[in-house]
Amino acid sequence: MKTLFSALVLFSALLAQAAPSLEETFASQGRLILAPFASAPFPHPERAAGHTYQGRHFPAKDHYSDNTVALFIPHGFRPSTALDFVIHFHGWTNTVASTLRTFQLVEQIVASNKNAILVIPEGPYNAPDSFGGKLEDADGFKRFMAEVIATLRTRADFKTQDFAVGRIILSAHSGGYRVIAGILDRGGLEKNADEVWLFDALYGHTDSFLAWAEHTHGRLLNIYTDHGGTKEESEKLQARLIARGTPTLFAEEKALQADALRDSRFVFIHTDLAHAQVADARQQFALFLKTSVLADR
Repeated sequence: MKTLFSALVLFSALLAQAAPSLEETFASQGRLILAPFASAPFPHPERAAGHTYQGRHFPAKDHYSDNTVALFIPHGFRPSTALDFVIHFHGWTNTVASTLRTFQLVEQIVASNKNAILVIPEGPYNAPDSFGGKLEDADGFKRFMAEVIATLRTRADFKTQDFAVGRIILSAHSGGYRVIAGILDRGGLEKNADEVWLFDALYGHTDSFLAWAEHTHGRLLNIYTDHGGTKEESEKLQARLIARGTPTLFAEEKALQADALRDSRFVFIHTDLAHAQVADARQQFALFLKTSVLADR
């Protein structure tokens, strides 16, 4: 028995050594930087004691202490004086690592040929919680973006370090909607976002999204499913816009045309996909990128 146990321990250790790191996994497509951020969502005083959901407690040390931020720079990225960003917020019971490995965001930003850096902050770590921590605080997003720029100046191999924040796209899957609403309301930048993408994520805070779009004339893309819990709120917002005479595009996801996306500010996309498939099953993230305000590489 002791020999068998030792063999199992050795086998597990060998597997761990053989598994590529996240940085190694995406090295052929660009450079992935994983960095601790003081301005990351967590830790945060409101989750110092953890969080309880449906009778289960999620301790702070396991679920609200990781301050990792992932920054992915595609091969061929051209730095300039203003860098463009796509910032994605994962949903419930996810992590930065699982999001990168599952939803093909790196592969899709590479395929889109857009000259932008993908940023994924660690949210509630593998917990059923939409709270955005420090990014919901007043000026929290302004501090976060300043740290993004500072990190790139020290960690990225750009020939010039004379750059600032350019265009910003905020993207969320599922429970990531709440942190975006907080950023739009009080993020601290002159324009907190040029576009907002909701992947089956319009559960609430609808007035925040509407106020942002009206103030900035930014593009709002909302893809929703029948059973993900966002259908009713999506249809309510669409009805409000139509009643006010606001031009609105409604499309079935299977019949979606790229040109229609480019020419529309308020886009509602109904899909037959499941909740966990809306960002990658048909390369929807890449399609949104290709029709965005971002420049090509």
